[in-house]
Amino acid sequence: MDPVSTPSAPSVRRAVVVDDEEPLARLVAGYLEREGYTATLCHDGARAVEVLREVDPDLVILDLGLPGLDGVEVCRQLRTFSDCYVVMLTARSEEVDTLIGLSVGADDYMTKPFSPRELVARVGALMRRPRRAAGVARAPSAAPVLEVGDLRIDVEAREVHRDGEAVALTRTEFDVLAAMAAKPGRVFSRRALIDTVWGPGWVGDEHLVDVHVLHVRQKLGDTADAQRYVRTVRGVGYRIGTGA
Repeated sequence: MDPVSTPSAPSVRRAVVVDDEEPLARLVAGYLEREGYTATLCHDGARAVEVLREVDPDLVILDLGLPGLDGVEVCRQLRTFSDCYVVMLTARSEEVDTLIGLSVGADDYMTKPFSPRELVARVGALMRRPRRAAGVARAPSAAPVLEVGDLRIDVEAREVHRDGEAVALTRTEFDVLAAMAAKPGRVFSRRALIDTVWGPGWVGDEHLVDVHVLHVRQKLGDTADAQRYVRTVRGVGYRIGTGA
């Protein structure tokens, strides 16, 4: 572990940059520090899991191709104890890498080489989204529970239950589902979902939406033939289903 700085107050956001290209990791950390983060560097996958447990970060920048454990396995283990935001970095642009990385809980991805300024902009869009602190009770007058058939989406508690059973969604998956459920009559284009969930300033590959929708469907038990909860409107985008 190569600490760049240490948190000085509970409100300071903590970032961990995991990349075996040390100059790139330091460059990314420097940009994040200028945005007010504290940053910790790590250069191999096995050590990264230990560091992530120690630091309890708000944000992880995670390279896919790491020595030891690769980024997919690091992210898989991370998701067993943290819901922090994860941006995956990859030197390979093949779609399978993106699908695998996001399927284990990454929120966004960027392909090398990339602009550090664009990375910071993407991180800013992620961090502007709501996060309920652990252990904070929901007030009785908080946001409503959205219902789609046997699906219950508690917006304030950020919890989803299907037929009484909890469904484990990542933050991004939850936000995509809740955005559509809040407006059941609307068909969302990819761009409309990006503007709603990531924010209008987000730039990148809009097909990122398709990946997150696919994972939501899989976790809710939807199939291409039986789209109970999330339906595809061909040539337009997606809308919430009826649950039937």
